[in-house]
Amino acid sequence: MLCTIAAAMLLPALVDLADNDRGWQAFLASSVVTFFAGGLLVLVAYDENPPRLGVKEGFLLTTVAWVVIAAFAALPFLGHGLSYTDAYFETMSGLTTTGSTVIAGLDKLPRGILLWRALLCGIGGLGIIVMAILMLPFLRVGGMQLFQTESSDKSEKVLPRAFELTLAIAAVFGGLVLVCAFFYAWFGMSGFDAICHSLTTIATGGFANYDSSFAHFESPAIYWTGTIFMALGAMPFVVFIKMVRGDPTALWHDTQVRAFVGFLIAISLIMAFWLLATRNISFFEAITLSSFNVTSIVTTTGYMSDDYTKWGNFAIGVFFLLTFVGGCSGSTAGAIKIYRLQIAHMLTRSHFLHLISPNRVVTLTYNGRRLPADVPFSVVAFLAIYFAIVGLFAVIYAGMGLDFVTALSASATALGNVGPGLGDVIGPAGNFVPLPDAAKWALSFQMMLGRLELFTVLVLFRPEFWRS
Repeated sequence: MLCTIAAAMLLPALVDLADNDRGWQAFLASSVVTFFAGGLLVLVAYDENPPRLGVKEGFLLTTVAWVVIAAFAALPFLGHGLSYTDAYFETMSGLTTTGSTVIAGLDKLPRGILLWRALLCGIGGLGIIVMAILMLPFLRVGGMQLFQTESSDKSEKVLPRAFELTLAIAAVFGGLVLVCAFFYAWFGMSGFDAICHSLTTIATGGFANYDSSFAHFESPAIYWTGTIFMALGAMPFVVFIKMVRGDPTALWHDTQVRAFVGFLIAISLIMAFWLLATRNISFFEAITLSSFNVTSIVTTTGYMSDDYTKWGNFAIGVFFLLTFVGGCSGSTAGAIKIYRLQIAHMLTRSHFLHLISPNRVVTLTYNGRRLPADVPFSVVAFLAIYFAIVGLFAVIYAGMGLDFVTALSASATALGNVGPGLGDVIGPAGNFVPLPDAAKWALSFQMMLGRLELFTVLVLFRPEFWRS
């Protein structure tokens, strides 16, 4: 993994070199250091008979990998004047596709560092999908066992199937990036902007090349392109693979996708009518603004085409709630995710039916399959831990001197990997007031927690894990 990151650093180095910018030296030096560390680990750990990974090793490996990769991927930022705290925060934000930034003046940055931010989102987004599909279902975290794509058989057939699935996911991801970049360029973006923004759009990362995010482009065609591809990035990539392999209706037959698309349309229409009632604009402008910004927050991308905190208190309340929703499982989106909300609704409905008719037998099914017995508990436990962590870190941030609105929204958007929050500091039009370093490290930890489905990290804090 480190050697791959080292190779990726050479791309922005070449861009800076072509632009006669001295930033290429920072990328080259970082690449050498990272490749040396990664190569040394490969040599030390080489074994002709690779060990089999169990559940315990899976918990440990997924967590340590994110911490270590972010530690080395942050090195190029040091050559551009950032402290290591800021560099690590920016890197973790990119790799977890959160999209929060501590860098002001993006419009004036060298192209190399802008490309590196986009690559971090792309690398992180692809890694998130692969991890969510291949690793997390076996760890049985938060109901992810619903989406188990491989049998629990430990035979030699599992590795080739997993490898083929990974290649297919990478192909779909790369194809969506290329198509998205083509349309961005077609509708007026420069080639460089199109590549960078397509990477962060499909990865639902939200890093933009300008301080004003997508408001810089002032193009409805670009806004609608971003809306469509953000939504595609938040859909299950396995379903895309089924479509490519001859099942064109697979996307719509997925229960998650139908609920996700329906939710986006409903909320976008509500906010469009709210804008019509409160602002003197046309319906097309209202639906364009609402669709882009609602999709951006629900998919946890974090782009903005307008400061929605100026749309009124109703809009502020809606957008705060949207930070908890998220996209589909098996996508690059973060937060709670649609399927957990669907299962929570099913459990609530089942409970009320039992209250009305105690002897009634209610069978819980999802996507045409009966729910495994442990899924309801996993989902309820996930939701309880999720909201507890949001509340706990909100209190911690308030103790660090942040106002309550900033503290609460910062906690929610970091854990949900959304990016922009509420208030003057971390809102969609934030004024880059410096946060305490301790807050940046806590936010980085929360961003990682959100990406590793909470349980994957929290289980490491259990003494029983280490004793076993």
